[in-house]
Amino acid sequence: MPQKKTPYFELRSGAVDTLHFVVKTPELDTLRTELAQRFEATPEFFAGDTVAIDVRRLAGNERVAVPALAEMLTEFRMKPIGVVANTEQADWAVVEGLPRLDSHERRISRTPRDAGGAGDDEGAPAGQSAGATAAAAAVAGGPAPAEASAIASTIIDKPLRSGQQVYAKGDLIILDLVSYGAEVIAEGNIHIYAPLRGRALAGVKGKLDARIFCTCLEPELISIAGIYRTGEHALPPEVQGRSVQVRLVDDKLIFEPLGLK
Repeated sequence: MPQKKTPYFELRSGAVDTLHFVVKTPELDTLRTELAQRFEATPEFFAGDTVAIDVRRLAGNERVAVPALAEMLTEFRMKPIGVVANTEQADWAVVEGLPRLDSHERRISRTPRDAGGAGDDEGAPAGQSAGATAAAAAVAGGPAPAEASAIASTIIDKPLRSGQQVYAKGDLIILDLVSYGAEVIAEGNIHIYAPLRGRALAGVKGKLDARIFCTCLEPELISIAGIYRTGEHALPPEVQGRSVQVRLVDDKLIFEPLGLK
């Protein structure tokens, strides 16, 4: 029977852009502990986001309980939609309700450079937090969403008080104080031309090359793509309270003075 064109629906091939939850261990207890730690600071970050469970990083003899993992991700307010697996993993990884997905990962290009000196802050304690609204895993190794540079920047020209939160799909530009207890979140870069005393989280959908620029760094928490550092750990005097840029190199936060006068 010939198919007739209808104005009411179409069937087209396409690709869905979603985060990957890249599994690196089959130990569910370990995964739960890490997820809890990553979401502790920003529990709303990947809330409602769809994720693909990617098991390709597991060793050949390792298997993870996919149904239990999917249930766990649901508890953390993510929505698993399928499994990305190698051919030899498909027999155990693909389960009812979670079809096998083809994936062509997009990796963010990074060209790390030596950040030597005090700005490197080597050995300083740092953590990982998920950044949906964020982690993906902020999900390490997962695909990056559409480039934030294609989205208009958000500009805030009023002070942000304790309890206030701003979220930007692209870059976020703040022209006034970010007080203790306030939170600024962006999928792209964050520029703060005033003291930062609250929380700043850039690249929350996994944009590893996002940066944070601030003219007076006194943060409660700094995070890029889920890698975070809290104010509980004092920053070096070269960057504390000064003009600084923060970036990621090899999953490590690098703090560098900007030298502004």
